[in-house]
Amino acid sequence: MSDDPVCAQKGPYQVDLEAGKAYFWCTCGRSAKQPFCDGNHKETSFKPHRFVAEVTGTVNLCGCKSSDDQPFCDGAHNML
Repeated sequence: MSDDPVCAQKGPYQVDLEAGKAYFWCTCGRSAKQPFCDGNHKETSFKPHRFVAEVTGTVNLCGCKSSDDQPFCDGAHNML
């Protein structure tokens, strides 16, 4: 299995988050529960990115796994 991230979606995932709650964003792109981790990274060197939501509401989480502002979308998918 390659240690390169898989582009799960060429665009962001719009998700509702709850302020103060911890989330685990998938960094490898192999999760079946995108954009969140489901453990499919186990045979790679990837680890999920833990973050705590600062606000309650809808945000754009990166789907291409190339964002410099992980876990948030920064438009990097436009360069793929």
